Amino acid sequence: MFDGKLIVFSAPSGSGKTTIVKHLLKQKELNLAFSISATSREKRGDEVDGKDYYFLSTEAFKNHIKKGNFLEWEEVYRDNFYGTLKNEVERIWAMGKHVIFDIDVSGGLRIKKKFPEKTLAVFVKPPSIDELKIRLKKRKTESEDKINMRISKASAELATAPLFDCIVENKILEKAQNEAHTIVLNFIES
Repeated sequence: MFDGKLIVFSAPSGSGKTTIVKHLLKQKELNLAFSISATSREKRGDEVDGKDYYFLSTEAFKNHIKKGNFLEWEEVYRDNFYGTLKNEVERIWAMGKHVIFDIDVSGGLRIKKKFPEKTLAVFVKPPSIDELKIRLKKRKTESEDKINMRISKASAELATAPLFDCIVENKILEKAQNEAHTIVLNFIES
């Protein structure tokens, strides 16, 4: 079986990690496939089940937890679960590809702890909390209360940045994408 690597991208909401991950997925030489996370939250905008997330009911998510089906999971907000199903990583490795994750800080660090040699953990840092708030408002997908909740959580998440293998500051997107590409390529080739 293919001995794939795990590439974790974590950041506070609005930092640009999803945009960077989508860019890396287009780079054929990296041989990456996206790990689709499971969540109990509602779909946003034009998200698609089985492409952006596996959307599960809270009850179904809790059943997967009881059965030990998750590599990692977390209750990010009250009754709002996110996690990585074990069979998702197995599916990607069976395709002969490396797994790239776009997940929250706690989940990213859990994967790094479970597979320290196979995992590259990258923290995407926003230029500032103010810029983060502007980006979240531009999305127009959440209420002011949700945005404030994400901003307050961002401070705690930023404090975890030194626990990651490397930090990519996303002030200028193209520069951040190029830096991320170099880091991932070096890890895969090592």
